[in-house]
Amino acid sequence: MTDVPASDARAIPAHGVSFAAALRVWLRVAAMSFGGPAGQIAVMHRIIVDEQKWVGENRFLHALSYCMLLPGPEATQLAAYIGWLMHRWPGAIMAGGLFVLPGIIALMALSWVYVLFGQVPVVSAFFFGLKAAVLAIVLQAVQRLGSRALKSGAMLALALFAFVAIFFSHVPFPIIVLAAGAIGFVGARSGSAAFAVGGGHGGPSRVTAGESRLGDDLPEHVRPTVGRALRVSALWLALWLGPVIAIVATLGPHHTFAEIGGFFSKMAVVTFGGAYAVLAYMAQQAVETYGWLKPGEMLDGLGMAETTPGPLIMVVQFVGFLAAYRDPGSLPPLLAGTLGGLLATWTTFVPCFLWIGLGAPFIERLRDNKPLSGALAGITAAVVGVILNLAIWFALHTWFRDTVPVGAWGLGFDMPVLSSLNPWALALSLAAMIAIFRFKIGAMQILAACSVAGILLYLAGAVAP
Repeated sequence: MTDVPASDARAIPAHGVSFAAALRVWLRVAAMSFGGPAGQIAVMHRIIVDEQKWVGENRFLHALSYCMLLPGPEATQLAAYIGWLMHRWPGAIMAGGLFVLPGIIALMALSWVYVLFGQVPVVSAFFFGLKAAVLAIVLQAVQRLGSRALKSGAMLALALFAFVAIFFSHVPFPIIVLAAGAIGFVGARSGSAAFAVGGGHGGPSRVTAGESRLGDDLPEHVRPTVGRALRVSALWLALWLGPVIAIVATLGPHHTFAEIGGFFSKMAVVTFGGAYAVLAYMAQQAVETYGWLKPGEMLDGLGMAETTPGPLIMVVQFVGFLAAYRDPGSLPPLLAGTLGGLLATWTTFVPCFLWIGLGAPFIERLRDNKPLSGALAGITAAVVGVILNLAIWFALHTWFRDTVPVGAWGLGFDMPVLSSLNPWALALSLAAMIAIFRFKIGAMQILAACSVAGILLYLAGAVAP
């Protein structure tokens, strides 16, 4: 038997997944990260839990529940969390960084096209087909997470409560999360097995080493210490706020770059409630308070972010780009726009690593705490309802050109105008759903096929993006 060289042994952790192997997997995740947080979480679950079996079901849902409590993009934070579990901080930086890199590149290129040429029809046609596929992926997320998280009547009721509250009553997401967490906490503390992550009538399931590569143990780097928390805080606070402080000191607090850095840094702290809650706040501030762009341009940016890989909140790059492009100072407009977009992206996503570094060790340590696990399980169930809300919202805005608000007795929703139905969008979506749910065709193939179909429909004159 040949001994493994010492250098190779050190390169491969105890769970057997080398950094190079993980890099290839996270590149796959990054390439398929379409569909907003719902689609991205579904992609991560399928690859990380079902295919690679790096972490078990309970650990994934536990991490997801924690990330849903944080400000900022939950899917990015979940990627960084799992990368940190597997390969310490290099793994977190790799997973979180790769998760946003395709979106940074794609949205920057589209921002250049937008300011230089306006909306290019063939590009819009490409996105037209892409949206149909994204909807199918979001629905798959509802099915996958729901089948695993809603193991009891209580969990199903929480999911329905969350859906009704956010879709019909427009209850803020943080309130839904807090209510679901409180219900789960009380239920688990009372001894009910219905509020355990992955639980049900049979009680909570335990993740064993045979079910996942990481197993159920607490790796040494995961154990929380005060010293480690202080070092993490100092490092990531310096990386996050250091450039902003330098810009303010050099250019003054009223320079466009200073305003971009300050606004998006504040947004990274105060914006809870998922991507759409964040976007509502950002759109109001960017359009009405700062005057960086017009309402129609905000919708254009949102459409770009929804149909490019990476987190939906990547639209911040488009906002930062236009803000600096239109007030470049002494720089060429395109250079200023590029720097402004990258600054908005930096101040939005760097804090994600700070939240994971500070909180994840304590959350991991408390995985066996039944009341806390019950609270996180309740949040997980509510997330399923929220994702269903996003799926329906996405369907309404993909299949129909117009909607009208209707409401009574404190309830309301956007009802589609039936005459504005786009039959080609509906047909592409149904074809994508059949391909995913009936024939189990991969997401990348579906995305590619629908995108090509969108371009062909445009060239044939069937659609006019």
